[in-house]
Amino acid sequence: MEFKSTNPYSNKEVGCYTALSKEETTAKLKKAQNAFKAWRRVPLSERINLIQKAGNILRDNVDEYARMITLEMGKPISESRAEVNKCAWVCDYYAENATEFLADEVISTDADQSFVRHDPIGTVLAIMPWNFPFWQVFRFAAPTLTAGNTGLLKHAPNVFGCAQLIEGIFAKAGFPPNVFQNLIVHHDLTEHIISHDGVRAVTLTGSEKAGSAVAEIAGRHIKKSLLELGGNNAFIVLEDADIDKAVKTAITARMLNCGQSCIAAKRFILVEGIYDEFVSKFTEAVRKLKSGDPMDETTQVGPLARKDLADQLNLQVKESIKLGAELLLGGNQHGCYHEPTILGNVEPGMTAFDEETFGPLAAMIKAKNMDHAFDLSGQSKYGLGVTVCTTNTELALQYADRVGDGAYFINELVKSDPRLPFGGTNKSGYGRELAKDGIMEFVNRKTIYLKDLIV
Repeated sequence: MEFKSTNPYSNKEVGCYTALSKEETTAKLKKAQNAFKAWRRVPLSERINLIQKAGNILRDNVDEYARMITLEMGKPISESRAEVNKCAWVCDYYAENATEFLADEVISTDADQSFVRHDPIGTVLAIMPWNFPFWQVFRFAAPTLTAGNTGLLKHAPNVFGCAQLIEGIFAKAGFPPNVFQNLIVHHDLTEHIISHDGVRAVTLTGSEKAGSAVAEIAGRHIKKSLLELGGNNAFIVLEDADIDKAVKTAITARMLNCGQSCIAAKRFILVEGIYDEFVSKFTEAVRKLKSGDPMDETTQVGPLARKDLADQLNLQVKESIKLGAELLLGGNQHGCYHEPTILGNVEPGMTAFDEETFGPLAAMIKAKNMDHAFDLSGQSKYGLGVTVCTTNTELALQYADRVGDGAYFINELVKSDPRLPFGGTNKSGYGRELAKDGIMEFVNRKTIYLKDLIV
């Protein structure tokens, strides 16, 4: 079987990749298992040095890696460059903090010594998406490899060029052979990989459907799983908010990566007193966004990564309009490109309110007051993050317990940061990446208890 990567802007082939056979895949799994035996005994200081080198390689070759991201999935080149630099940041973060995170945790008991040590668990399979083809991988790999595990990457087929470059980064940094391997495989080998004795856990970033299927397989084989799935984030704007600043934040929150992000703001819940002003200013700001060739430094909105994604988004727009939403801007699709689109007077029960919209579609929702705004925010099967814009930050903090999501950002868009735990609740998945939580996900917190013998 062959996989072809196609540029969504030009429709030209970027690369062609031959899938591994089941036998070839099994051989790679065995190599990962064997590599773990030696890698886990490499001193932490050496593992830290290697992940630091990986970060330096990313920075030194940012243009090469950014170009591949843009060619394969259509992200504006300036954003691709920022993604690569963020990967270098996460490498730096774990290089600086892994010693503290993995240190023995002394606990006083009736023993002469009792503490928790942190040991690696084995090989971890990462099933990663196309929308942030470098970042999603490095936020898994940096903590997981530094902790002493080996890693296997099953990337999305349309970004296999990125996957190969990532494998090369770890090789250039000096990681031992087979500590990190890229698997060019079809999804029908997923259970074969997860069931292998050497694979001890799986982490997936992707759709709810994919996450459910992988979690079921992992559960059947008693393997740990971490899921980072979809989102339908609310962006709440209260009457006392600075509207100009809120609009500026909202544009980035919705249109970054052409809206193809699980943590993008998708439902704009506006208290009715400022609804018209916000919608007017937001619409004008969207009109000014420059669409075009994502390789052009000035482009702000490129194509979606695949035509089927644009088709799906356009269907969601049309369904919402049929149910009563008002088309305020855009709404048209041309191949992989979908115009930035704004729908007004969106309500629960409409597609743009209930479903995740993975593209440049902003749904404007009117709330009667602050309490109603938070009630509307909670009417979602997802639970990734919420933004609230207000000048009364003390009151906003008091409302934090009203939000069941994994993140609550005040006067800022929801975003991932190596220093903060990242993850969701409900249909957005479970487990946490980044920060100390991220490195703890795939270690064995082993209790050590010692009593001296009385001579």
